[in-house]
Amino acid sequence: MTRNIVAILRGITPPEAVSVAAALIDAGVTTIEVPLNSPDPLDSIRAMQDHFGDQAKIGAGTVLTVQQVRDVAATGAGLIVSPNCDPAVIAATKQAGLDSFPGVMTPTEAFAALAAGADALKLFPGELVGPVGLKAMGAVIPKTVPLYAVGGVSAQNMGEWLAAGATGFGIGSSIYKPGDSAETVAEKARALVAAWDAAI
Repeated sequence: MTRNIVAILRGITPPEAVSVAAALIDAGVTTIEVPLNSPDPLDSIRAMQDHFGDQAKIGAGTVLTVQQVRDVAATGAGLIVSPNCDPAVIAATKQAGLDSFPGVMTPTEAFAALAAGADALKLFPGELVGPVGLKAMGAVIPKTVPLYAVGGVSAQNMGEWLAAGATGFGIGSSIYKPGDSAETVAEKARALVAAWDAAI
């Protein structure tokens, strides 16, 4: 069963990367993002990709430039996530053969991202838009477009977001905080997977 949960591992370090990724995959979370403002992020991404590239989609977050897209593509990763909608970054992502998840907060940004070739939309910051705002945007955005809510999503409110039309989530501190052990991450991931399964 594929669950549209992206684990955002902001602050993870290369020595932890493989054990934390293994814990996530074992718990049922198979999309993993390492934000580029983490320590030595490309090393972490490369290690995860080398170990689990055939079991999970590994990628980078907080990708802001075309050069960063190229750097991530060189690791073999498959996903580029941005906090913003930059058509040049989206185009470079697609040229490199990676999936593009740009950040949007308005219908204008959403349609600009889609016109540039985005594969999915990251509603960010999710707390500001909320399920009510997401539902309103969903009335105009094509139903075939995956909408990922990022920011303010937890096991407790996941059902509310799904009911409003979210098709997936990016989960940060509710799944990983710097210093968390692999066991702690696994426990958090299992709770989120259970919430997803209960709501679907």
